[in-house]
Amino acid sequence: MYTFSLSIIIERDNRDQLDNCGGGSVDPNGDRMGKIEWAMWANEQALAAGLILLTGGIVGVAGQFRDWEFAAYSIAAGVFVCLLEYPRGKRNKGTSVERTGQHCFTVCVKSFGPLTRNYYVRAFLHAAICVPGGFILAAVLGCVCLGIASLIYLAAAIRGEQWEPILPWKESARKPVGESIKLPPQNPPPRPPAEMRRKRAEDLEAAAYVNPIAVTANDD
Repeated sequence: MYTFSLSIIIERDNRDQLDNCGGGSVDPNGDRMGKIEWAMWANEQALAAGLILLTGGIVGVAGQFRDWEFAAYSIAAGVFVCLLEYPRGKRNKGTSVERTGQHCFTVCVKSFGPLTRNYYVRAFLHAAICVPGGFILAAVLGCVCLGIASLIYLAAAIRGEQWEPILPWKESARKPVGESIKLPPQNPPPRPPAEMRRKRAEDLEAAAYVNPIAVTANDD
């Protein structure tokens, strides 16, 4: 049911992207505009698959199913997949929203370098993880979902996508505001040009300024 809903969402998103691009127009570089970032869908699919795999493993161990050792393996595999997929990657375009408390997991995943950054590695890793869990009924659904996530990761790798960490945003140091900016203007308008205001006040002749507007006294 989850996989069917995910396929509907992907198809709907793909149709909307094509509609926004005028039926799948291409840019001058030959790339299709509004393309889907498959890694984002693979991450959500793999995280859900890890939770389903963990739940099925717990059910298999608690119920002492036949070959419950595979259910115990499913618990360990589900925890590993959730820890690996919990830190959301940075999007190529648009705003990247990180999950709550994912910074510490991001540091751990980033420390493995190309092993976790390359989506080819993730695709084959998830494909290998989901095989043993398929030998017990309680973990079959999680294995199928993880296999689908592996295929989506493979599609993302073929399109040249890779995992990039979402780093915390650092505020740039603001330049100190000059004292003259904080103070209100002292001279009433019309004011002399800036180059005239910069001249030394001691040089009265150089600092002299002729007001272009005639000033007349009121006779009232």
